Amino acid sequence: MPERITSLNQDANKCMQREQHKQDCGLASLKLEEPAPKEKKGRASPPLWYITGEELNSVPSYMKQRLTLDKVNAAIGDMATYAEANAHLIAAPRKKLGENNLDKALELREIAMADVVKGKHFFLEADIKGPSLKLDNTGRALLTVLRHLGRISETRIGHHRVIILLRPS
Repeated sequence: MPERITSLNQDANKCMQREQHKQDCGLASLKLEEPAPKEKKGRASPPLWYITGEELNSVPSYMKQRLTLDKVNAAIGDMATYAEANAHLIAAPRKKLGENNLDKALELREIAMADVVKGKHFFLEADIKGPSLKLDNTGRALLTVLRHLGRISETRIGHHRVIILLRPS
């Protein structure tokens, strides 16, 4: 009986080695034949420039209050989500938009044509409703810290407060 188990283990080892060899050969051929990715028309996904601990520590304590690095970075993720949703609404054809989204899409298109916002990722203050970014005291402190660090810029267009995502300086 022990001889049989030993031979089964050897057979299993041989099969594993063959599979690994086949996978290695397959991956090498895939890497060589991989076509260059085509660039999509329109905007790229919004930037996710998270802040570092050093940057957060450089902010004055009265500004950052009780914010942690995790809270700030989670808010940056939420902002990117809002900006991406707005970009999808702007790029969507009019026929595919429902009546409830059509008004918002037309407003966003009008805002996107403004010189200050043109070609940048943005969202409206009215869009803020996420789990990690709300318009309470903590949310306002988050916006203040990100504005201080140069990650966002705020402007008013019409009666909307527009928050623009910026490249870190």
